[in-house]
Amino acid sequence: MGARSKARKRAVDLLFEAAVRGSDPVTIMADRVGSPDVPPINDYTVALVEGITSHRARIDELLTEHAEGWSLARMPAVDLAVLRLGLYELLWAQDVPDAVAIDEAVQLAKSLSTDDSPRFVNGVLGRIAGIADRLRATL
Repeated sequence: MGARSKARKRAVDLLFEAAVRGSDPVTIMADRVGSPDVPPINDYTVALVEGITSHRARIDELLTEHAEGWSLARMPAVDLAVLRLGLYELLWAQDVPDAVAIDEAVQLAKSLSTDDSPRFVNGVLGRIAGIADRLRATL
């Protein structure tokens, strides 16, 4: 697993933990940065968690629009964390190609969630990727 893939996995872990605890992911992450009790947090993980948190309202709005038949509350917390990460990279991470953002999210869903999750994540992010250029123009 490459450094960025590991950073993505760590970001999903932090987002998931924050959702389960009802906490802010940036606060959880900040409490761990520099702590001798946990491995160092990669700069890309920090960028992802901060970026997802700062754009969360828009990310959730887009997920609600494009996750046909699924409300955010109905989604498993891990799938929602993976989708938030994938959508953030798709629209805001200019150095990540769309196909890589989707593939990385699908791989995370394969390793962390149910058998149906990779197809679901791929479908939602694929629908949004189809209009990504138009969405980026409005960000």
